[in-house]
Amino acid sequence: MSLAEKTRPVTRRFAVPLQVLLLWAAPLVFLVVFFFQPLWTIFRLAFQTGLAEGLTAGDWLRVWRPLGFTFWQAGLSTLLTLLVGLPAAYLFSRFVFPGKQLLRVVVTLPFILPTVVVAAGFNALLGPRGWVNLGLMALFDLSSPPVQMMNTLGAILLAHVFYNTSVIIRVVSTAWSQLDVRLENAARVLGASPLRAFFEVTFPLLRPAIFSAALLVFLFDFTSFGVILLLGGPAYRTIEVEIYIQALQMLNLPLAGLLSAIQLAATLVLTWIYSRISGGQQVPLIPRLKGEGQRRPKGWKEKLLAAGMVAVLAVLLVSPLAAMSLRSVTRLDAERGQRSEVQRGLTLDYYRELFVNRRESLFYVPPIEAARNSLQYAGATVLISVTLGVLASYALNRHSGVNKVLEPLFMLPLGASAVTLGLGFILVFNHPPLDVRTFPWLLPIAHSLVALPFVVRSVQPALAAVPERLREAAKVLGAPGWRVWLEVDLPILSRAVLVSGIFAFTISLGEFGATSFLARPEYPTMPVAIYRFLSQPGALNYGQALAMSTLLMLVCAASILLIERIRLPGISEL
Repeated sequence: MSLAEKTRPVTRRFAVPLQVLLLWAAPLVFLVVFFFQPLWTIFRLAFQTGLAEGLTAGDWLRVWRPLGFTFWQAGLSTLLTLLVGLPAAYLFSRFVFPGKQLLRVVVTLPFILPTVVVAAGFNALLGPRGWVNLGLMALFDLSSPPVQMMNTLGAILLAHVFYNTSVIIRVVSTAWSQLDVRLENAARVLGASPLRAFFEVTFPLLRPAIFSAALLVFLFDFTSFGVILLLGGPAYRTIEVEIYIQALQMLNLPLAGLLSAIQLAATLVLTWIYSRISGGQQVPLIPRLKGEGQRRPKGWKEKLLAAGMVAVLAVLLVSPLAAMSLRSVTRLDAERGQRSEVQRGLTLDYYRELFVNRRESLFYVPPIEAARNSLQYAGATVLISVTLGVLASYALNRHSGVNKVLEPLFMLPLGASAVTLGLGFILVFNHPPLDVRTFPWLLPIAHSLVALPFVVRSVQPALAAVPERLREAAKVLGAPGWRVWLEVDLPILSRAVLVSGIFAFTISLGEFGATSFLARPEYPTMPVAIYRFLSQPGALNYGQALAMSTLLMLVCAASILLIERIRLPGISEL
């Protein structure tokens, strides 16, 4: 730093350029009104009821039991996810094998699937009417399902591993594949065994990426809602589920507010730790050509490892989705009084029944309308989140001290609970003109808060990669500012913006936590409609839930395939 810079007044050194303020204006107003205001209302309600009025011993028991279980299941789920994800990250970063690109798409798909779809998939595979139980009952002539997996802790843990293995693979394999392999080779030349070279050379370099990925998985498991609600049953309540029950079923908003405040404080601490770890991540990466440093497995040990991991990933990630898809086109009707008589056959009846109101319910909403609602909300979410995300990305790429404060604040929605957010919206926006009962834009606004960090993580690296000399050359040639952006920035940013838009679209399409609070009964989204089918008895409702889940899964799969085809190198995975 020069002497002039050292002696410059402190106020001027930290002065915020007007251009940066203008870029931050809309995103900050959006966050203050629709994120911080609902959260502040929850904190205030929790303070007034929890401290001023006091809570009974039973109330505190309803606070600490779900909080303790939330930490327990999140920690155990994270450990199991690491056990599966780290060997898979090694496989993707070091080896080339047939079907690798397809497998990469498959392991990414669970991360963006709605929780109701995942619950339907595990029900179709391991539920009382799932393929595993049906096969065992037919094979051993049993009268009841032998595998009791649903409504257990095992189902919760299995679903969390299913969901978050892709996080470990994406974050760790990206860093692993770009490590300088000469460091590990030098250790081997000096006589270190492969295991010792890993623990003394590779692991210390990968430790920041592993800790960052593990903390992110813990954060997702800590705020898990749909998995616990749909697969855990009434015996297992995380703090998210308890908030939902107290607010919507018990109508106990004060206790729900206190639970939300405690849960929010914990997630904010976790988000801050994650930002510090990921922001200070210092892994010596070297640029590589595509495929450099990767090879085909050699020897029986490497081949066995590759084949075993591919098999594990296929069974863990593919079988629930395949079971759901197959079950949605298969009729298994047991005749009355004759358990062993089962008529099996392929059918599209469940898809046709989606458009028939057999019970003539007054609350029936055709699934095509639920799909239309979801698409409309998703389109509005893309418009809001991409617009604000691009503005925030431009602001973050400006050299200003204020960015060091605003960037972590802007990432806070990544760790915020969708259930807490939905409750905050109900408490704040309950009168015109912003009323959850009459203002339909509140739902895509809530979805945009969830999608916004992903948009910034996709657009900002691409924006930082735009060569400044291209802009300067365009200005020298006489191009005005708007044409510089149109001719230089936009062609480079277009793919990143498209990727972020697809992310926002799929996030909105499958969001269930906030939607369960804010969606009006006559305007359900597809996840809400699936949940209604799953919560009602009868084989027909179950089949319709699987059919709609399969359709939603296909849309998500098409989205992730498109993302993989247009993703730019250097775009952050998460």
